[in-house]
Amino acid sequence: MKSKAVEIVNFTKKFGDFTAVDNLNLEIYENEVFGLLGPNGSGKTTTLLTIATVYKPTSGDIYVFGHSVTREDYVVRKLVGIAFQEPKAMWIDKPYDLLTWHARIVGYSMSDAKKIVREVMELLGLWEHRNKQFYQLSGGTRKKVELAKVLIQKPRVAILDEPTAQVDVLSKHALWDVIKKLRDEGTTVIIATNDMFEAERVCEKIAIIYKGKLRAMGTISELKDSIPRGDVIEIQYEGSRIPEKLFASLEEYGRIETQSSTLRIYVEKGEEKVLDVIDLFRKNNVKILRIMVKEPTLDDVFTYITGAKLREES
Repeated sequence: MKSKAVEIVNFTKKFGDFTAVDNLNLEIYENEVFGLLGPNGSGKTTTLLTIATVYKPTSGDIYVFGHSVTREDYVVRKLVGIAFQEPKAMWIDKPYDLLTWHARIVGYSMSDAKKIVREVMELLGLWEHRNKQFYQLSGGTRKKVELAKVLIQKPRVAILDEPTAQVDVLSKHALWDVIKKLRDEGTTVIIATNDMFEAERVCEKIAIIYKGKLRAMGTISELKDSIPRGDVIEIQYEGSRIPEKLFASLEEYGRIETQSSTLRIYVEKGEEKVLDVIDLFRKNNVKILRIMVKEPTLDDVFTYITGAKLREES
């Protein structure tokens, strides 16, 4: 059984009268990619910065491999690496110099630092930008420099705050592969994102946070299955209408919508029901021209749980 990499216990963080995170409880296990999904201002970044010991809890505590962020922050900082949402550098810094300095800080010898920096920069497509000044880099390239710090450090827990924001589509896919590689090499990865596709692509488990509170947690499949009859079986059939007997049989599976020669059935676990539906059409001598099963998106899950739209909130 995997051990707990991060345990968040009754964690609350206030800034004056404003409660950014309200009594959060979470368990994140080693060697998994865990996502915090929610709109900007939901408390994701506050939680990550507290795990990284940048902030201290107002109440409650957070443990990283059993070490308290409030009482053993000096130990936690050796275990955690963070790529900030806004890259941290001086405008005149050069990526190569910045990353070499970072490698030395986390314990590499000068010769090993030069080797690992080049390796990581080539992996992220940064080598050609190594001697540019930071202000000359695009927003996406700056994000890659920030991520490079974590890849160089190889911490036991990697915190990535909006890791692919401002990054082009092709680079996003490459960075997602890098994140999985980091996990495969033994690092627990925690990602804060409001990008549903990113969450589905890289996260094994997700916590939905909204207005500082945990609203739901589970695997992507578990979260999607939490919506009653959230799957849609969409069928395009031959003819202008279907027999009443077939329609009545289909209603037993869920709510039905019809439009022209297309029928939609709202069901739970559509992938399990679709074969039965096909069999009913066959027995009633109605030819299916096209059939597909659509599952809910994480946006649908977010809306069902919170009553808000993730995209609009973001």
